[in-house]
Parts: sequence; structure tokens; C-alpha cells
Amino acid sequence: MPVRTIPGTDVQYHLLCLDENGVERKEADGTLLSDVVTQKLQDRDHPITDVFLCSHGWQGDVPAAVAQYDKWVGAMAQSSDAAVARATRVGFSSIVVGVHWPSLPFGDEAMPSGVLGDEEDALLEAQVNQYANSIADTPAARAAIRIILEASARDDGERETLPANVRDAYEELAREASLANGGSNPGGAPGSEHDEWNADAIAADARETAIAAAVSAPESADQTAAPGVLGGGFFGTIKGWMVKPLQMASFWKMKDRARVVGESGVHALLTRFQNASLPSTRYHLMGHSFGCIVMSSTVAGAPDSAPLPRPVDSLFLVQGALSLWSYSPDIPVAPGNVGYFNRTIANGFVRGPIVTTQSRFDQAVSTFYPKGAALKSQFVLGDELPKYGGVGVYGIQGVGDVSQNLTMKSVTSEYSFLPGHVYNLESSDVIKKNEGFGVGAHSDFAHPEVAHAFWQAVLSVA
Repeated sequence: MPVRTIPGTDVQYHLLCLDENGVERKEADGTLLSDVVTQKLQDRDHPITDVFLCSHGWQGDVPAAVAQYDKWVGAMAQSSDAAVARATRVGFSSIVVGVHWPSLPFGDEAMPSGVLGDEEDALLEAQVNQYANSIADTPAARAAIRIILEASARDDGERETLPANVRDAYEELAREASLANGGSNPGGAPGSEHDEWNADAIAADARETAIAAAVSAPESADQTAAPGVLGGGFFGTIKGWMVKPLQMASFWKMKDRARVVGESGVHALLTRFQNASLPSTRYHLMGHSFGCIVMSSTVAGAPDSAPLPRPVDSLFLVQGALSLWSYSPDIPVAPGNVGYFNRTIANGFVRGPIVTTQSRFDQAVSTFYPKGAALKSQFVLGDELPKYGGVGVYGIQGVGDVSQNLTMKSVTSEYSFLPGHVYNLESSDVIKKNEGFGVGAHSDFAHPEVAHAFWQAVLSVA
């Protein structure tokens, strides 16, 4: 699928597929899509003036990624700002590249209960495969995952603590997955900015939360979430508490995978694209959810890697599932610690504005993100900002005077974004549609107002 045309339109984008290590996958004909993009950027007879590079969040397969990109790229193309760009930018010609990476954060939630029969055995094996792919795919890890899932399937809901064999399985899985202890830096490398691994504490919290939910709203306790979403479904029932540490382990590992994909594969691809294009070609990066980690890592590169040939021109982070302290030079709730992506601001890796969105209706980031990080040391700063929280709820914080909190504006309003500044847009009046139990409005961002905010960032850079 070298070039994707959105059905019913003439709008196209390039869907570039990577593996879990950031290595590009070949197309069906054996070619690499990056070669196609590079050739277009090298064509001086038809120069590209603006490149849009995007990353989805937790989308487990190519069809899911295509569905999201179709909506978002379509919203950008239909925006009146697209006509403004063509009218005001001499020779405006753009290309859109959407990155796909394997990012299903945890397995299908349709776990059976009771005695496992043939159908249940097949489902169990499918779930073992899914969790292994997102946590650790080794014989020992698979055996541990199978023990956990089988025990949970047979749980009668009466237990209050993890069985000894399940506890041992979790410890084995933690070793196989090399789960970082974390805890010291809440704005550290994605996948490590959390409290130490403690399966008992995670499971106990899940059980208490499920019981409280069942007591307060018994009619909603059995709501089912779509496969691959955060929270809800099987994990929203009391019997699901035993599997909750699996979900957390997968969540931590997927954040780490997003960092690896960005720092290695996408950073290298963007370096190649910038070297191939005209020096005047502008680059605009956009990420959603875990994709905000991918794009932030792409811009910053690995701590010991060479920087991009030149700064990117804008960075748009939509409902980011990364730490609110990620860009801070000195984290207020952990003095002396520097946010993992602070070098982006300190070294001017983004020439134009960095824009983020927030929504109180984003249940995935508002509820699951802090639970996926804090087990015992959660606290807030000035009753406002927590130690563990996502950009999709709190924005980028702790960066001083270069940041500003605003409300998302209408499509006819100007933002007057300044270069080198961070803008956090409270977007609850726009990003608000509940798209699933435990998810809320997390993926409800393909709106004209959101597209307008991105275009305003794009057009703010000469």
C-alpha cells in the first residue's frame, strides 16, 4: 500500500510501516516506501515545500491505522486553512507520511471464565500470543502469561490476593520483559517513568477499583470495551483483577516501544528525508496518544545520537500519553530531575511552536495513565499537577515562561503562535465524544477545530 487515497476524495497519503524495532517493512512488491518518498523530495522540478509526518497511537494493525489516518488526513485536507496555505505560500506543495508501528498495548479482553473447553483454549492461545507480542516473546514469558490467564479464567471472584503460582509467574514475566524499576524520575524515558514493579499492588488496586465500581454502578460493571482499548471490558469486572498486572506490563512496554520506534527508525527516516529535500522544505510532525512519544522521540533522537540535520518546523501532540513533565528542565515534583525530552526545547529542535491538546473526557489518559505509573507515591503539586499524569490531560508543564495554557478556538479565530513556545489547548468542548467504556473521547480528535489548530501552527512558520 505505497500510497493511500481516502475513499471518495483525491486526498492521498503515504503509509509507511515499521516493525517493533523501527525497521521499515518492505511493500508486497519488495520495495521500500521510504525510497518513494525520498525520490519525490529529490525532484527539483516539482519541489515539495511542506512535509507532514504523523504517528498514530495504540492501533494494533494496518486497517486500524488506516481508519485513523483517513479521518485525520481528511480533516486536515477539508480545512479552510488548506486553501489559505495554497493561497499564501508560493508554490505550496505538500506530502503526508503516516507511520504505522505495531502498538496494540494489550490483548483482547474477551477472556472466558470457568472451565476451559476447546473454544476457550483457542482464545487463550490467541491472548497468550497478543500479550507475548506486546510484553516479551520468549518461552518463559509465554508460559508465565498462560499461567496467569488460566488462573484468572478459573477465578471464582472470592480470592483477595494473587495465588502463589500467579505471583511467581508475574516475577518471571518481569524478568523476561526487563521491566524497569522506575520511580526516580516521573518525566524520564517513556516506559520507565513509573513506580517499581509490584504485581500484588497492581492487582489489589484493580480489585478495589472494580469492587467500588460494581457497588456504585452495578449496571455498568459488565460493559464491554473494544479489543485493544484502555480500561473497561473484562478488566472492569471484579474477576479481571488478577490479569491487571499484565495490562500494566504491556502498557509500560508499549511506551518503551514507541520511544524505540521514534528514536531509531523514524528519526533516521526524517534525517534521510531532510537531507534529500530542499533546505527550505518545512517539516510538521503530529502524534496522537503513544504516537506523541514516537514524534517526540523522532525530534529529540536518542540521547547519544546525532541530531536531525535541521529543526522541524512544528510539533502537534494530540491527547498525548506521555508524562506532563517530559519537557521540563527541572521537574517540580522531583527536583533535580530533567524531563526526557527537555533537550528538544533546550537545543531548539523545534523551530516553530509545540502545540498540545487536553480533554477532561479522555478517560484513557485521565484514568489509566496515572494508574499505569503510580502504585504508592502519587501526589499533586499545588492541588493541580500530579507526579504522574499525561499530556492529554495536563499539557506540557514545568517549562517556565515558554508555555501558555489556552482554550481551543473556533475555525475562524487566530492563535498567533510564537516560535519556540509551547501551547496547551484545553479542548474539552471539541474532543468530547465517548467512543467506548474506559476510553472516552481519547480518539475523538478528527474535528475542524483540531485541524485548524495544527494548520495555525504550520502557517505560523515562514
